[in-house]
Amino acid sequence: MNIGVFDSGLGGLTILKALLKELPEYNYIYLGDNARVPYGNRSAETIYEFTKQAVDFLVKKNCRLIIIACNTSTATSLRRVQREYLPKFYPEIKVLGVIKPAVEKLFERKFARIGVIGTRATINSKAYVKEIKKLLPNSIIYQQACPLLVPYIEDSGRNKKTLDSILDEYLSSLKKRNIDALLLACTHYEIIANEIKSYMGAKTNVLTEGIIVAEKLKDYLDRHPEIEKKIDKQKKVEYHFTDANSDYKKLKELFLG
Repeated sequence: MNIGVFDSGLGGLTILKALLKELPEYNYIYLGDNARVPYGNRSAETIYEFTKQAVDFLVKKNCRLIIIACNTSTATSLRRVQREYLPKFYPEIKVLGVIKPAVEKLFERKFARIGVIGTRATINSKAYVKEIKKLLPNSIIYQQACPLLVPYIEDSGRNKKTLDSILDEYLSSLKKRNIDALLLACTHYEIIANEIKSYMGAKTNVLTEGIIVAEKLKDYLDRHPEIEKKIDKQKKVEYHFTDANSDYKKLKELFLG
């Protein structure tokens, strides 16, 4: 049995990179739907269909534990997959997302003024607001959709002046609100985390999801030995992309370092 990791493109490789560092002994299958990236501007129903297809693919690859390493897919589709799709077709499969681990980290550090940036679909779903309010009901949450960041990060012609302009457009209002923490609710954003930290300043804690998800998965497996003992431990990793003719190899190198 393998651990499956799915993302709408290659951003989820930042999650896989953290998993390989924290939990290197397991076998992983990565699926990047780079033919249809980005998901952020698509309808919730379309994203749900894409997510089901990803689950189907990974199950066929003998994945019994699947991590949706895509905030947009987690925000719009995880709950439906868990409640509607899995019980009907794959009752033995576990599918986890990236939102709950990140929110639990915010709770552990007791942040009061929180900023969340992500794709349009993630922000419009209000999934983070709902989950944060469950654990931190008195927190003040500011959200900002950043639709230009994913195309920028995946563009091989990136330049600092363009990024500075994009960050100023999206983050200036959050900076003025003196937030304690800024959650990067898109796996792509980890690539420019240092630039975001520099823009926000030392007073704002910038949280990326890779290490958080890896730590939480380790804890999950410790609490579920009946799952952990079934996972193969040959340190094998497979990569699958829906557009094999794209420049994914260059981007894979970027995201995996």
